[in-house]
Amino acid sequence: MVPPDNVTPLRPARPCPECGRPSAREHFPFCSPRCKDVDLSRWLTGAYAIPVTEEEENVEETAERGD
Repeated sequence: MVPPDNVTPLRPARPCPECGRPSAREHFPFCSPRCKDVDLSRWLTGAYAIPVTEEEENVEETAERGD
């Protein structure tokens, strides 16, 4: 579906974070349900994670003990 020429899109089209094709409004920021599901699968399997250093772990343990 192509919008009429006199309608301005709400947000600019950005590349899909999975495959690089232009994003689709109904699946934003993805281009398709497939790319959306691939990203969800990565979140659910733990592929995306924030790295933690050993120093940060020690600070958390100290805070829990109340030292």
